[in-house]
Amino acid sequence: MKAQTITFLIKCPDRKGLVAKITNFFYEDGFNILSCQQYVNAIQNTYFMRVRLNAEGTEISKNDLESRFTKLAKPLNIVWSVNYEENKSNVAILVSHTSHCLYDLLERQKEGNLNCNIKMIISNHDKLRPIADMFNIPYYYLPVDSNSKITQELQIMELLDSNKIDLIVMARYMQILSSDFINHYKERIINIHHSFLPAFQGANPYKRAYERGVKLIGATAHYATEDLDEGPIIEQDVERVTHESTPQTLKRIGADIERLVLAKAVKCHLQNQIIVANNRAIVFPEAGE
Repeated sequence: MKAQTITFLIKCPDRKGLVAKITNFFYEDGFNILSCQQYVNAIQNTYFMRVRLNAEGTEISKNDLESRFTKLAKPLNIVWSVNYEENKSNVAILVSHTSHCLYDLLERQKEGNLNCNIKMIISNHDKLRPIADMFNIPYYYLPVDSNSKITQELQIMELLDSNKIDLIVMARYMQILSSDFINHYKERIINIHHSFLPAFQGANPYKRAYERGVKLIGATAHYATEDLDEGPIIEQDVERVTHESTPQTLKRIGADIERLVLAKAVKCHLQNQIIVANNRAIVFPEAGE
């Protein structure tokens, strides 16, 4: 096998001897274990592992590795996935009017801080095309209204599937996705929103937050599910504010937090740090990467 880093994500019922069985499997095939992170949910008796391997010097093929691991996994009821470093993820970004998250993601990817290929930007408005042109990313303007929603989503899905998109990032895309769309890309759509939800919904949450005199504002990044804004949470952050903060100040601080939270969530996904279980995201920290 080509010298590269391989990441396995593992989920199964907890039992004695799991670490020994799994790590010994990789040892016998000549892999060097770079890191092995574990978490046990004692309430649900579930074991989670993220293990990173160095494949240098191994002679086993990918097909043989996955076939042999399947034989190990079946009697242990292991649900697993594997990612090979050489396979860089293809990403699509969905946006509407707001540019701060879009620009931040593009800049991070250009500087090498997000290991992916940003293949396209899709928007229901044409406003942000100049940013796409600046970074030489294809921009698709697909307007939508109540009468064209189904057609527009089908157009988006055709673009995503024909370009083999692995991850969809809703960087302030202000449209509600259908259940069919979300289920087609399960655990592959990341959304960002302010953390006032379920309070202060609607078009001007910062004005209403100001009127209530909030003392904390923040942002949440999560996987999109059929239940609006209730998918597995990947990352959150908050910042304290005071009575002196104006609606404009709150909005600016909120935008800064959204940038950081969304970028971290996307990076965690791209680095295979996340296992979803029962609408909870188990997010392993970076391990020497």
